Amino acid sequence: MTDPLIEKTSGWRGTREIWLQAAYQALLESGIDGVKVMPLAERLGLSRTSFYGHFSDRDDLLGALITLWQAKNTGNLIKRTEDYAETVTEAMLNVFDLWLLPDLFDSRLEFAVRNWAHSDERLSVMMEDADRIRVEALEAMFLRFGYDDHSANVRANTVYQTQIGYISMKKDGPLELLEPRLKRMPHYAEIFTGQTVSEAEIARFRARHIAQDPVTNAPTPAALP
Repeated sequence: MTDPLIEKTSGWRGTREIWLQAAYQALLESGIDGVKVMPLAERLGLSRTSFYGHFSDRDDLLGALITLWQAKNTGNLIKRTEDYAETVTEAMLNVFDLWLLPDLFDSRLEFAVRNWAHSDERLSVMMEDADRIRVEALEAMFLRFGYDDHSANVRANTVYQTQIGYISMKKDGPLELLEPRLKRMPHYAEIFTGQTVSEAEIARFRARHIAQDPVTNAPTPAALP
């Protein structure tokens, strides 16, 4: 189906970003088998030959999807573990931002890429590398706050494997499920760090993720600045 938001003029071939976004949506909806040039062209209302003005072939497009996943999920996770925090519990809540804000960490993309890796040996190796790099980043965060090597490694693996399991179970839900998750997260932080989260840290964390609609006073998602 042609996307009604896309304006076409004679000879217009779309943009690389439009093709990549269409591939991203197809991957989320149908898995890697759904990411094929002709269906994407039909989806965009563009000619098949238009695709080749932006990508050399399907493998080039798949490589762009992998780069998107690496930059968004692995890159942002590393950055979040390195962000300023006065305490390890504050640092842990910084990491938890990833699980609540798709602009920081795209859980649906993570799920789709992990499924894709089951049938792609090269991607499977890249997934193993990503898992290792992410755990190392979490481990470095714990080491920064004085944990010994063994404790930092075990805690990092526990944090990471818990969240990947959460993603694999597709537990992300609508807004009405956000409040229960927010209430649980300080307890998770205490379990993962062995330290009590302060009331001020909880308040700052909640303020990053939930606000009140000025008209209805209903809770609404709040994005990081």
